[in-house]
Amino acid sequence: MSRRGRWQTAAEVLGLLGRRPGITRAAVAKELRLSTGSATEVTTRLRDLQLLSELPAPIQGRGRPTTVLAAHPLGPIVLALEIRQGGWRSGVVSLDGSLEQLPPRRHHSRRPGTVLSALREVVAATQAQYGDRLRAVALAVPGTVRGLVLLQASTLDWTDVDLTPVVRDTGLFLLTGNDATLAGVAEARTGAAAGAGTALHLIVEVGIGGTLLLDGVPVGGANGTAGEYGHTPYGDRSVRCPCGARGCWDLEIDGRALARHLGEREPDDPYSYADELLRQPSVRTRQAIETVAGALGAGIAGLVNAHDPAVITLGGLAVPLRAAAPDAFAAAYSDNLMAFHRSAPPPVLDAAHPTDGVLRGAGALGLDHLTSEASLTAWADALSRS
Repeated sequence: MSRRGRWQTAAEVLGLLGRRPGITRAAVAKELRLSTGSATEVTTRLRDLQLLSELPAPIQGRGRPTTVLAAHPLGPIVLALEIRQGGWRSGVVSLDGSLEQLPPRRHHSRRPGTVLSALREVVAATQAQYGDRLRAVALAVPGTVRGLVLLQASTLDWTDVDLTPVVRDTGLFLLTGNDATLAGVAEARTGAAAGAGTALHLIVEVGIGGTLLLDGVPVGGANGTAGEYGHTPYGDRSVRCPCGARGCWDLEIDGRALARHLGEREPDDPYSYADELLRQPSVRTRQAIETVAGALGAGIAGLVNAHDPAVITLGGLAVPLRAAAPDAFAAAYSDNLMAFHRSAPPPVLDAAHPTDGVLRGAGALGLDHLTSEASLTAWADALSRS
């Protein structure tokens, strides 16, 4: 078998491991249409390269015993980072997609240089702990990103920010992506949208973002900036959004909208403000919550009319918002669908990864890099020299 062919099969095996943790060797062979001998050969090679480990699978009826595949305890890892409005989160991701989440931290300052410097310290500490096992850093950002530049994050008041200082002088590979897009990747890989050919994921935090996924792959658009659903004109056209556009949906479905409907000033931390209201809804807040839930349902219907997804998944504050006003959400969703959708509307499901989907999606982005031919070759070469 050629070197390229060997790596191609190895990458496919590792990809299955990331999407289906705990998969058996027999299931891998069936999924990839490998003979028993070929499956044994490739898993043995991956074990020798410290990329996976194998444990005896529980015996279920007759048939030959098989093994359960897992990430090797000395194998490569990815550091996943997530910048949020109020702080940042991080976690270490292994080849089987398992996430070891680290304690969240709050920003001392939202200035780009300060935030990126703090993240650089996390990268350095992780590199000191794991050594050469750390192969890449995957950074999720709350805004529009192109390559390694954050073009615009209105909630942070950042524009044209170079993200490369996060890995400066570390020699590590940096990958970046929009937070909502990466949360959608997590749902498509191992969450509520797994197996759906066309899925729409939406996440509400400060504003709303999301992604359309085709067979688990997010649609990036011509410049990789697709998914800015919060900046579609589903809102009040008299209101100017911080992004520069008018009437953005963003302003109708988060803590800023709740405060406006309650006659209160715009909160400094719209996410925490909305989270508190939704945890303890009251008679005073009921109408505001119903109005915002209706705006969410109506906008989702518009996206269904445009994209025709098989399923919609919701993350972040969208989950408790719908739960707090289910009738208002359902009525707005149904009323704004085109007539032919109403008899069998796409289901709207809560995310399977409601709190850590962004980190898991960033990790998936990193694992795609680790299982590329170039990365596998570099890992094998480094192992042979050690």
